[in-house]
Amino acid sequence: MTRTIDIPAPPSVVWRWLSTQEGLRRWMSPDIEIDAQVGGAWRMPGISGVVLEMVPEGRLVLSWLEEDAGWVHPGRLVITLDPAATGTRVALVHDGFAGIGKPGWEATREAYERGADQHQILARLADAVAAAGV
Repeated sequence: MTRTIDIPAPPSVVWRWLSTQEGLRRWMSPDIEIDAQVGGAWRMPGISGVVLEMVPEGRLVLSWLEEDAGWVHPGRLVITLDPAATGTRVALVHDGFAGIGKPGWEATREAYERGADQHQILARLADAVAAAGV
């Protein structure tokens, strides 16, 4: 599942919203708890994981495990930042559904597709960046 958005701010500005608990709480979830370093644990209601990768101004990768949903292994959430003519192109990818070890994982992927459209998470990131000014 992939979604992208262009945000009219440089990657250095957008990165601030990905690299701290305070930033993530403003757009991802007000309930997120994260040790924002590689190997650090993170959690929000019903979902938990570990920070797998942090490349300043470039990439945040989290393992993503739905608790009590029958997942044996986590999937991943990958957020990448690429400089663009208009500022920063942000891509959000949820992947690894085939490896979660849950029968019917295809339905889980489809639910994430619907959820991405419903929750407009990248639009919330863009709104947070815009509200703070560049």
